[in-house]
Amino acid sequence: MTNEITEKLKQASDSLLMMSESEYPFEAFLWSNQAQEPMTAQKLLQLTGHSLETSVEEVELDYLFHNCAQEKEWHDEIQKQNVQKYQSLAKTLKDNLIDIQVYRIGTISIDVYIVGKTSSGDLAGISTKVVET
Repeated sequence: MTNEITEKLKQASDSLLMMSESEYPFEAFLWSNQAQEPMTAQKLLQLTGHSLETSVEEVELDYLFHNCAQEKEWHDEIQKQNVQKYQSLAKTLKDNLIDIQVYRIGTISIDVYIVGKTSSGDLAGISTKVVET
C-alpha cells in the first residue's frame, strides 16, 4: 500500500521542477514506521542526516506552491501545463497523506521536504531544493 503512495508521488512530480534561482526536480521518499511520534524539526534533521544546528522553517504547502500552482495571464502553454501539474501534485499529496507539513532546511541552498503521514503509520512525501540568495 505504502509503495503505491510513493509511486503516485513519483508520477505526479515527474518532469516537474521546483522554481527558484535554480531548478531542481522532486524526489519521492518513504520513512517506514516513523509516524508514531509527532514530527518535529529535530526529528526531520535526524531523518535527513542534517546537523541538529541547521535552521528549519515550516511553511504551508499552499505557500510553497503559491507561485507555481496559479495560472497567470502571461503564461505560455508550457507554463500553463506546469500549473496544472503542480495543482495535480498538491492534490495527490493531500489525497494520500494526512497532516502534511512543509519544512525548509538551511539557508541559501535550501532543502525542502513535504512530509505527511500514511494510513499505515509511515511518513512519506517529496523533497526538492530551492536556492535563494
